[in-house]
Amino acid sequence: MYAKIINMNRIEDIYENMANKPSKEDKAWIKKAYDFAEKAHDGQKRASGEPYFNHVFEVSKILADFGMDTKTIIAGLLHDTIEDTKVTEEDLDEAFGEDVLFLVNGVSKLGKVKYRGEERHVESLRKFFVAMAEDARVIIIKLADRLHNVRTLKYVDPVKAKRIALETIEIHAPMANRLGMWRLKGELEDLAFPFAYPKEAAEVEALLRQKTEADQKHMDEIYTTLREELNKQKVKIVESSYRMK
Repeated sequence: MYAKIINMNRIEDIYENMANKPSKEDKAWIKKAYDFAEKAHDGQKRASGEPYFNHVFEVSKILADFGMDTKTIIAGLLHDTIEDTKVTEEDLDEAFGEDVLFLVNGVSKLGKVKYRGEERHVESLRKFFVAMAEDARVIIIKLADRLHNVRTLKYVDPVKAKRIALETIEIHAPMANRLGMWRLKGELEDLAFPFAYPKEAAEVEALLRQKTEADQKHMDEIYTTLREELNKQKVKIVESSYRMK
């Protein structure tokens, strides 16, 4: 009973992250995918020692926060089932339909694209991402997957973490930029940078610590003035934020 309450609370977290209020049908499909993925990943662990299912759950929350549709959120929950569990394509098709299967297969294929580090291959690899993903939702799921992975890089072997971080900076962040997802681009870069370039990251941290309260106050004033001016011009502000770079 206690486990069921926890699961319902976690599923509610997905609903609350969704841009549009989900219908009863949406909620039923998401719960079905949640239960399906949790069972499929039962017993699997991540490098941190936590259940692997936590990863796909977090990916689905990120996708909901991105404002993605129900099928994309479902595919986020299921994106590693074919690759890492005993679930087959037929199982997914029967349970969730060919559109969700297409998205999951697309993410699995992107997962097989490996970064080799040679700068001359980076642009062709980005194009390969786009060409391979016949549906932009596939790339967005992959970006959500990468975002959660770099949020948990501290648990990964340092050599592997550096490779993932470099790949994130060279491929995933520019891809987010091309899709107009600038906040995501910034977060991917900020999270990956210390693992890709630890010496340079330490230097940047030292520079940031030198910033005074006056600098922060100046930024606050600019932010407030800009919002006031947008309001005067009757520009609707959906969301706004700023950060020091």
